[in-house]
Amino acid sequence: MGQLERVLRVVGERRGEFEERGYVPRDVVGEFKRAGIYRAGVPGRFGGDALAPGEFLRVVERIAEVDGSAGWVASFGAATVYLAGLPLETQAELYADGPDVVFAGGLFPVREVPRVEGGYRVSGRWRFASGCHGADVLGVGIRAAREGAGEVPGRPLTAVLRPAQVEIVENWDVVGLRGTGSHDLAVDGVTVPEEWTFVRGGPARVDEPLYRYPTVPYAAQVLAVVGLGVARAALDHVTADGSRPAWTGAPRPADRAAYRISLARAEAQLRSSRALFYETTDAVWATVVSGDPASREQASLLRLASAHLAQTASEVALAAYRLGGTDALAAGGVLERCLRDASAVPQHAFLQESVFEGAGAVLAGVEPFPGYV
Repeated sequence: MGQLERVLRVVGERRGEFEERGYVPRDVVGEFKRAGIYRAGVPGRFGGDALAPGEFLRVVERIAEVDGSAGWVASFGAATVYLAGLPLETQAELYADGPDVVFAGGLFPVREVPRVEGGYRVSGRWRFASGCHGADVLGVGIRAAREGAGEVPGRPLTAVLRPAQVEIVENWDVVGLRGTGSHDLAVDGVTVPEEWTFVRGGPARVDEPLYRYPTVPYAAQVLAVVGLGVARAALDHVTADGSRPAWTGAPRPADRAAYRISLARAEAQLRSSRALFYETTDAVWATVVSGDPASREQASLLRLASAHLAQTASEVALAAYRLGGTDALAAGGVLERCLRDASAVPQHAFLQESVFEGAGAVLAGVEPFPGYV
């Protein structure tokens, strides 16, 4: 990650372009690659870094402080953890030219497809393929009309395709995280061999610590930490702005009790949720490094800490926006952008209110809803 400072500078210079285009351009994704972001989830046996989750999450957090959309796209450097579920021979082919491979997916809605000799005949349209314009491989969620030997009942497969086999349907027109390019993917009758499919969140074919870390909770973490970076940027901005003179001639914001109280509460909220997030991350990582599997309770705590962080970050960004006064209304300003981006993060299915219900079930010792952990 020696080139991370260059990445931060490039993102800072071009974040307006990301919003205007609606995606992070491929040359900027190339900067991410050179910084090692997309080898973070690749196994060591194939030349990757297989970074400890806490280390990678802190990288995404720093990028998101500069721009939320760039942080979101960079977060998919962890998505190659999913690809460890592919057969080893397929992984060797995938990384034959090096480990810096960008994987993006539109996994939902899961489409039922027919089995054909050696694989699946894939057709359909899938939503929210963040970062698809810069991807080297793309995944779509499928379920066979008739389950075969390589499938897990009730667990969808992901079919891996090359960009030439997929049409990107440009329909990402949103309020927050505008630059993520989370367009639809369309596939028309492409045969995907069995060996290019995997069960999302299923067992990995690689025995390294990263692939014993809970996969789906990790996917939630890399998104939640984007909200953390965005909220940090908003809070830092309004803190530094506290000495500005008021337009009306009233006392400076920093001289007002209400401003100081709100600022302190927001700081405590954000730091507390961040501490829980990384404390849980590091504890689960220590478990898998020791050779033990993460427990259901640990996986649930990762999801709980992620949802809590995403929602807290959204609340803190709103508090910062309110503290910004009239200046915060400026379109394209720091606080306006941070408010939009931080508000978008907890809208993700992995981070919504239902996560608290699932976590509460595990804490209470009862069965959570299907697919939670």
